[in-house]
Amino acid sequence: MFRGTKAFSGFSVDDLAAAKVFYGQTLGLEVEEASGTLQLKIAGGNSIYVYPKPNHVPATYTILNFPVDDIDKAVDDLTDKGIKFEHYDNMTDEKASLEADHRTWVRTSPGSPTRPATSSRC
Repeated sequence: MFRGTKAFSGFSVDDLAAAKVFYGQTLGLEVEEASGTLQLKIAGGNSIYVYPKPNHVPATYTILNFPVDDIDKAVDDLTDKGIKFEHYDNMTDEKASLEADHRTWVRTSPGSPTRPATSSRC
């Protein structure tokens, strides 16, 4: 029934303008705004639907993953943009990376929806 459909994901935010800045300017994604929502354009042709929700509560789990070729460079670039990475005792190195699977997490600023976002090396 759904095998041939082009699925997409979505999540809520409490501040659509802050989400647009974070995903568009900080992460460099193409962001389209229409009818009070955002569409994050990602590789592969699918979009992610971002919608405002007045009583939004940030997720307590990873909602968005970005594979990167060089996680150290990605961490450095995002750190230069003011992004702070999560550090977990006995799990992460000085760059907040899990050495075993080259993964790191970042909590976005208030109003931005990804908590935590994950970057990983494939």
